[in-house]
Amino acid sequence: MSAAIAYDSADPRIGLRAHLRHVGALTRRNLMRIKADPESILDAVLVPIIFTLLFVYVFGGAVSGDRHTYIQYMIPGLLGTTGLNLAMAVGTGLNSDFQTGVMDRFRTLPIGRASVLLSKIAAETCRGLLSFTILIGFSTILGLEITGGFAALLAAVGLSLLFGMSIVWISMLLGMSLRSAQAVQGVSMLVIMPLQFGSSIFAPTSSMPGWLQAFTRVNPLSNLADACRALINGHGAVAHPVGIVLIWAVAITAVTAPLAVARFRKRT
Repeated sequence: MSAAIAYDSADPRIGLRAHLRHVGALTRRNLMRIKADPESILDAVLVPIIFTLLFVYVFGGAVSGDRHTYIQYMIPGLLGTTGLNLAMAVGTGLNSDFQTGVMDRFRTLPIGRASVLLSKIAAETCRGLLSFTILIGFSTILGLEITGGFAALLAAVGLSLLFGMSIVWISMLLGMSLRSAQAVQGVSMLVIMPLQFGSSIFAPTSSMPGWLQAFTRVNPLSNLADACRALINGHGAVAHPVGIVLIWAVAITAVTAPLAVARFRKRT
């Protein structure tokens, strides 16, 4: 799918191999920017730790009766919301690139337009892997047990990363459609908050009112949390929630990726 999106039919002189080279070069550029500005990855490093500490020690006893039980419940779900938070931040950075003239520089280069967007997804994948590693490592120190096995843990991380990267397309579309980085942040929060807290990530949905339970059932983050929980804890239904998450990820990418690429071509 990425290769198909990367091919720029508007410029047949740029082939698929050239697009891949452009994506690689721009990804390296994005990662070098992170190396030059380590503060730009503080959210990927600190947010998992802060979220884990706050929810485990503030809500752990109240929700599950003891912290260990809550860690086994909440941390797998937190994989999904961590990827979502990182993904939505991409739009703010993309909007700033347009405001500061970075995209004017790209416009003068003989590169495929979609390569710029794909390189951001590649760099964000690296940030996501770093964040997931920190989240899981820190959680194991607090007592998380990976009873499902290492392969199941990798499957949970891969599923969370796949869904998060589909959300990146929405974030980039917002970043290119709204006028300011502040507006992108505001709209992103309006998207993130209902999805995060109207789900089974932080608490079971059985005590929620009926209308909210109906929302949680169709909320992809609930299915992602349930899938990761079943994989990491080694029990519970896996196939159904995994299938739902995959359908959501493919559908979101299929709809928003062409729109984001078209919007980018229009602005550049």
